[in-house]
Amino acid sequence: MHAEQAPSERYKKMYRRGSTTVFASRHDPRFAYCLYVPEGLDEDPGAYTLLVAVHGTGRTMSAYRDAFAEFAEYHRCVVLVPLFPVGPCGDGEPDGYKYIIEGDIRYDRAMLAIIDEVSQELGIDASRFLMFGYSGGGHFCHRFLYLHPERLLAASIGAPGAVTLLDDKRDWWVGIRDFERVFGHPIDLETMREVTIQLVVGAADIETWEINHQPGSRRWREGINDAGPTRIDRNNALRASLEGHGMQVEQAIVPNVPHDGMKVLPVVKAFFKRVLETRNHSQGAAKESSAKEIGA
Repeated sequence: MHAEQAPSERYKKMYRRGSTTVFASRHDPRFAYCLYVPEGLDEDPGAYTLLVAVHGTGRTMSAYRDAFAEFAEYHRCVVLVPLFPVGPCGDGEPDGYKYIIEGDIRYDRAMLAIIDEVSQELGIDASRFLMFGYSGGGHFCHRFLYLHPERLLAASIGAPGAVTLLDDKRDWWVGIRDFERVFGHPIDLETMREVTIQLVVGAADIETWEINHQPGSRRWREGINDAGPTRIDRNNALRASLEGHGMQVEQAIVPNVPHDGMKVLPVVKAFFKRVLETRNHSQGAAKESSAKEIGA
C-alpha cells in the first residue's frame, strides 16, 4: 500500500513541474515567467540545461513554453519563458524590452535575476544557457548577446524587425558607438565569438508595415531603415555584420513561412540539438582524457 503523497509534494508536482503556473519575479514583480520542468529533473538536476525562449509583441509566453516541452524531455532542458508585459512604466509602451533599457528598467538584468531565481530553485547550472527569441524576442535576444555573451551557450535570433549592427559609427541601438557609455562596459567581441549563433527568418516574411519607421515617429533613429526594407534584408545585414567580426553564424531562411514564430521552431530545435550534442561530446572527450591522465 502506497503512502499518501504529502500536500507539498502534490503542490510541487501540479504547479512547479511539467507546464508550470506563472510566477512573479522576486527581483521585480512587474515581470513574470513560466516554466516547463521535465519530471526527471529531480533525479539529476545537474544534467539539465536551461533554454530561455523570449516572446514577441503578442506575449504568447505559454505557447512557446509548450512548443519546447517535448524537446525539453528528450534533451534534458528546463524551458523558461519570461513575460515582459506592455507598459510596465505605466505608459502603455509595448516595445521597451526589445531595446533593453526603458525608464528605470534594464531588461537584461531583469532576465538574469529570473534565471538566477530559477536555477537556485531547481538546482540546475544556468551559468551558460540556450536563448531563442522571435520578432520582439529576436530584438531582445541579439542585444542580450551583445551584453552578456559569457552567459550564452547558443543564441537563436528570429526575425527581429530592427537590428543593432556592430557599427561603431552609429549610436545605440542602431549601432554600438556609444555602447560603453550606455552600459558601463565595452562590448566583448572576443567572447561573442565563442557563442554559436543562428539567424532564422521565414522566406515569405516580407511585410514592412510594422518595421519601417519615418522621421518623427516613436521608433525613429538615424539609420534605422538602412539594414533593408524587410526582415529578410535585416537578417542578412545582421549576418554580414556578425560574420565581419568573426562570429560563428548559421542562417536559416525557412521556405514558405511568413512572420510566424511557431513555424520556424523545427529548425531552431534542430540547431539547439546540434549545439547540445557538440557540447556533450566535448565534455565526454574531456572526461575521458582526464581519466586517462589520472590512470597514467
